[in-house]
Amino acid sequence: MPITVTGILSMEIVKPIINDSFVYSCSNEEEWGYEQFVSEHVFAYQVSGETHIYHQKGTLILKKNELILAHRNQLSKSLKIPGIDKGYQVIATILRKEDLRAFAVGNGFAADKKYTGKYNLVLKLNPFFESYFNSLVQYINQSEKGSRKLASLKVNEAIQLLLQWYPELVGFLFDFSEPYKIDLEAFMLMNFHYNAPIGTFAKLTGRSLAGFKRDFARTFNSTPAKWLKDKRLSEAYYLVRQKKHRPADIYLQLGFENLSHFYTAFKKKYGVTPTQSIGS
Repeated sequence: MPITVTGILSMEIVKPIINDSFVYSCSNEEEWGYEQFVSEHVFAYQVSGETHIYHQKGTLILKKNELILAHRNQLSKSLKIPGIDKGYQVIATILRKEDLRAFAVGNGFAADKKYTGKYNLVLKLNPFFESYFNSLVQYINQSEKGSRKLASLKVNEAIQLLLQWYPELVGFLFDFSEPYKIDLEAFMLMNFHYNAPIGTFAKLTGRSLAGFKRDFARTFNSTPAKWLKDKRLSEAYYLVRQKKHRPADIYLQLGFENLSHFYTAFKKKYGVTPTQSIGS
């Protein structure tokens, strides 16, 4: 599955290239991203426009000619902001765990402990990085001529460039650990607004699906699906009733898949639509 900020508007284009090793995303309209779970490391170049990234530790704005290195196993939402000149364009390389492990073994690298630093790093663009991402344009324009072997070479090039300029990233790149068991209640209260599968919440709290459901029932006296729906609706009621936010501005932020679903669920719970609630 490609890791990218995607949308469904007619002016938006997202191209996963060669087994999803690279992703090109562009748009001429401002739009929310729908990717909730970053399952692999991502190395991306903001060619034009801005990406506003809302992640578990805060907010990050990636500006034109900036790079981001995002750690795997995190939840995030993104807002694409087109630039005045070239709209919105991002090129990304997916650094899969399997590729990183092979590189580490082949080059004598080892991570002896879990990475505990920042999960989203903004890096400076230099001529080498710029040349690298520009070289991916041919893969984008002629993806049918690419191959997994060529993609592997370009992925390894990205890893080598990152280590050349940022040798301290060894711990970041070669962290192959899985999430450990953490406080479920604190995690869910902080991350309920991400529209992620229950299995993803289980993984990020260091539990099997069965263990997650069992601990969830013990903690919240409810099922995950019911609790998430009620919690999102409660937050929505507060935002539209007290803060006077427009329903169209908040439904995606709260984890609802579409505006129609949000209106239906809200009215079923509160007896009025979100718009009627604002005016009451």
